[in-house]
Amino acid sequence: MLIAQKLRKENIAEYLLYMWQVEDIIRAYGCNLMQIKKEYISRFDCTDEQKEEMVDWYGNLIRMINQEGCREKGHIQINKLVLQQLSELHAQLLDSPKFPFYSTEYYKVLPFIVELRQKNSNGEAAGEIETCFNALYGTMLLRLQNKEITQNTANAVKEITTFIGMLNDYYFKEKEDPKFWD
Repeated sequence: MLIAQKLRKENIAEYLLYMWQVEDIIRAYGCNLMQIKKEYISRFDCTDEQKEEMVDWYGNLIRMINQEGCREKGHIQINKLVLQQLSELHAQLLDSPKFPFYSTEYYKVLPFIVELRQKNSNGEAAGEIETCFNALYGTMLLRLQNKEITQNTANAVKEITTFIGMLNDYYFKEKEDPKFWD
């Protein structure tokens, strides 16, 4: 919760990846708030008041997961909304002649996006930005499991990271600068 609040203000891309991880943590505990409280939240070094806030936060996320049918897979609406906002910004940046460096970076990662979409085995068509986030999240999971990451994958992830980093920067610039599109 505390990390999510900080990331939401500072790095929307990391926030989204973190929230996907939180969804998976909740699923790993069977969407059981008492088990999360006992086995997960209790390990955090924070005040009792902060722990209770975390229990409330995880409880709300569990409720959303249950109500939105995401107990097994998928993402809750608050996370889908962030992805949608980033996807819309991506389209606007590509349509504008004002951001040639963004377009250049996009065309550098486009072959990776196409390849990743072809490898997608679940049959669900993901948008370009979601495909990038899926690649980043999948690589993060591989690293957490100490699994090998091929050099080709590492190269693709490096380019995708740069691209998503640019999108992240533009996300905050647009929010802060009322003349961003002028």
